[in-house]
Amino acid sequence: MRILVAVLGISLLIFVLWDAFETIVLPRRVTRRVRLTRMFYRATWTPWAAAVRLLPAGKRRETYLSFYGPLSLLLLLSVWAAGLVVGFALLHWGTGSHVNMPGETVGFSTDLYLSGTTFFTLGLGDVTPRSPLARALTVLEAGLGFGFLALVMGYLPVLYQSFSRREVNITLLDARAGSPPTAAELLRRHNTPDGLDELQQLLRDSERWAAELLESHISYPVLAYFRSQHANQSWLGALTTVLDASALVLVGIEGACARQAQLTFAIARHAVVDLAQVFGTPPRTRAADRLPPADWTRLRAGLAAAGLRLKEEGAVDARLAELRRLYEPYVHSLASYLGLSVPSWMPASRAKDNWQTSAWGQAAGLPAPQPASFAADEHF
Repeated sequence: MRILVAVLGISLLIFVLWDAFETIVLPRRVTRRVRLTRMFYRATWTPWAAAVRLLPAGKRRETYLSFYGPLSLLLLLSVWAAGLVVGFALLHWGTGSHVNMPGETVGFSTDLYLSGTTFFTLGLGDVTPRSPLARALTVLEAGLGFGFLALVMGYLPVLYQSFSRREVNITLLDARAGSPPTAAELLRRHNTPDGLDELQQLLRDSERWAAELLESHISYPVLAYFRSQHANQSWLGALTTVLDASALVLVGIEGACARQAQLTFAIARHAVVDLAQVFGTPPRTRAADRLPPADWTRLRAGLAAAGLRLKEEGAVDARLAELRRLYEPYVHSLASYLGLSVPSWMPASRAKDNWQTSAWGQAAGLPAPQPASFAADEHF
């Protein structure tokens, strides 16, 4: 019986340590299905999201969803620590519980107490090992506990640095594509004398941002659960806007940077597809079309009024539909799983950017500033 318990302890230690290595240290996607981290997020995210969806849509729901990412990270670290403590306790018990505890009967609870104080390097001294094997296990656990805590302290700054870099690019879209960002508004705001050059630079920056997002979110999938600062912004919304704008440039905006749009579309689509695989969300087609014929007609008219003309309708319509099929099903599946909203192709009427609003101005009933260059266009 004790031998089986010792084997169980060794198996638990290997299982937890390997999972922590793959999650924190290994900088690549892990395809193995049976993983503690994967089971943890599947078991906690689904009920959390289901409970939060009972709240009415709005800032309150988004606030509770934003708690999940940081809380799940702390809870996962606690699960790893608990698994290691229990694993060493099973080893101590399985090898005979060779410990001293004056005045009390030694049992599994004693081994668990010794394991816990050793792992967190408390060094209380009220329970001590009395055999060479027990002493060796104690030293090994103390070293492992110290290394685990050091690894966690190094892991959190890397994670939040990746989150910060992601959010900087999302925030930059606020003045460039509206709040929430839309492809039509992004293109309209770049209809200036130097607009096409600026658009090319924006697409080039978005290409690098999409590549960084792909790398960071595959290495650290927990980042996908971290919400943006504003309820109308998200990494998936920004990525979808970049894909939409690149698709419009590719189908034939005259004089635009088609080559850069092709490169940006490729890496952004790569990011969407790979992340859908990471989270096990197969592509799905949404019942409501994001760009129905009436809106497509309005979009063409609005772009033409802003000085951005598309090529003839037949070829453009078919090509745009083909490009949309390459990424929209994956966007919808990720949005449904993560509880994120998919941006529209066109901005809402009289929408204000986040930078134009403030709590003080709204409380006083003051109108938000509306620069002439960003004035609402009647076609949108």
